[in-house]
Amino acid sequence: MLLVYLSIFDKPINNTMNQFGVRIKQLREQKGLLQRQVANQLEMDTPMLSKIERGERNAKREQVTILSKIFNVPEEDLLSLWLADKVYDVVKDEDVALKAMGFAEEELKTKPKRNSVKKK
Repeated sequence: MLLVYLSIFDKPINNTMNQFGVRIKQLREQKGLLQRQVANQLEMDTPMLSKIERGERNAKREQVTILSKIFNVPEEDLLSLWLADKVYDVVKDEDVALKAMGFAEEELKTKPKRNSVKKK
C-alpha cells in the first residue's frame, strides 16, 4: 500500500479510495451499532472491521451481502462502492486509466453478466 506523508501533520495519508468503508461507518453509526456488534455478525474481529472502515483492508464479497442485510440497504448500492474501490486500487497509478475504463465500460455493456444482484 502506498503511503504519502504530509510534513505539516507528520502522519501517513492512505492513497486509496475508500467509499465503501466510509459508507459502512456511516450506516453503522446511523443504526447506533458498535463495531464489535457488526463485526460479530460478520464473524470477524473488531480490529478487522475498523480496518475495513478506514480503507486499510478490503471486505469479502460475501461480507458485502451480509452488511446490506444488517443495514437494510440494497446490496447493489454497497456492492457498487465495494467494486469501485477495488477497480480504483488497480488503475489509480496508470496514465491511461480513464481510457482503459472506457474500454472496460463498453465491454461490460455488451457481455452477459455472471453474477446478478437482487434489488430491494
